[in-house]
Amino acid sequence: MKRILITMALTAGVMSYAGGFRVSLQGVKQLAMAHTSAHAEDASVAFFNPAGISFIPAKLSVAAGGFGVSNKITFENTRTLQQTETDSPLGTPIYAAVAYKVLDELSVGFSFSTPFGSTIEWPTAWDGAEIVERLELQSFFFQPMISVKLAPWASFGASYIYATGKIDWTKRVTQLGGDLNLYDDQATGNGFGFGFYFQPDSKWDVSVAYRSPVDMEAKEGKATFTVSPALYPSIGLASTGGVDSFKATLPLVDEITLGATYKVTPKWLISADFNYHGWARYNKLTLDFGNAPVGNQSDPTVSVVPKNFKNSRTFRVGTQYMFSDMIAGRLGWYFDESPYTDENFIPETPSFDNYVITGGVGLKFNKLSVDISGAYAMPESRKVKNSYYDLYGQAKADIFYFGLGLSYNAF
Repeated sequence: MKRILITMALTAGVMSYAGGFRVSLQGVKQLAMAHTSAHAEDASVAFFNPAGISFIPAKLSVAAGGFGVSNKITFENTRTLQQTETDSPLGTPIYAAVAYKVLDELSVGFSFSTPFGSTIEWPTAWDGAEIVERLELQSFFFQPMISVKLAPWASFGASYIYATGKIDWTKRVTQLGGDLNLYDDQATGNGFGFGFYFQPDSKWDVSVAYRSPVDMEAKEGKATFTVSPALYPSIGLASTGGVDSFKATLPLVDEITLGATYKVTPKWLISADFNYHGWARYNKLTLDFGNAPVGNQSDPTVSVVPKNFKNSRTFRVGTQYMFSDMIAGRLGWYFDESPYTDENFIPETPSFDNYVITGGVGLKFNKLSVDISGAYAMPESRKVKNSYYDLYGQAKADIFYFGLGLSYNAF
């Protein structure tokens, strides 16, 4: 039987969140200001820069929130002019953080977040069904951290990252007349982060942060072939009923962030960020099956799929105006660069050069603050020219997201 080339994604979601499969939705207040990071007003700064918790104006700070993400991807085949749309469920990234000032010069904190992942769902009979029909990725980052004030105006912070994740991917296997599902809910990885935070005077906040790569390792994945039982012997799975194992490693990339906030007046501030994402390390993906001969010719059980990602950048500008001690209005804009070219477009991670407008409102009730935000994305359409998958056409996306967050500062 002809060998089947398995192209595994281990990635999901709409790239318009950020370049690659990074989900830039970690703080509701931050999202309203284009997801800028130099804001040490509550514990939500912990994810962006552990050094920032030293400048939170409270002994104890707690922040939590969640988002709703509505997205639709449309692909038109230039050969047949047939259009296909995704029918993905609402994405719901969440976050929570706490920071505590042990001493004036020493603070500790903890951040929980979901910075990578989502779900994308294509029709079962579409042109790229052999690449992906449905793909769900979940990641959970747990970050304990510590921050030390080096001077009244400067701090250094570091964090340890423990990550867990889940992959659930279904694709069509035309040669076998059925589907293949790859599932693993015990993928893990480790990393670190560190940064410096500065408040040289009453007008400036400056943040410099680095987050390391995290290699998510799926060591005990389950591969289920939903095909005729008569074909099980042909793929070496007669004794297991069409079930095999697989191993794979997904690289979650590193990120450098430079951010600054300037207080024009006591009521009005402007923020800006530059992000650099190290996507070039995701140049291929290797999938190692236990028994099924569905890999490359040199090694029947191993599939090596080119990805050819490139490093990408994001530029962000946001502003906040305090209409009163209780009400804050926020606006922002950012440009997010796709991490691959038209020749490397892949429908399991559809990415676009993306322009996003953001906004929101904050309400402060003594120690408690409530924040709401929303964003509208305007991704540029793409001419798909991927010869590896024999996929040619035009892709475009519609994305909107919104968030609700709470924070509590005990002085």
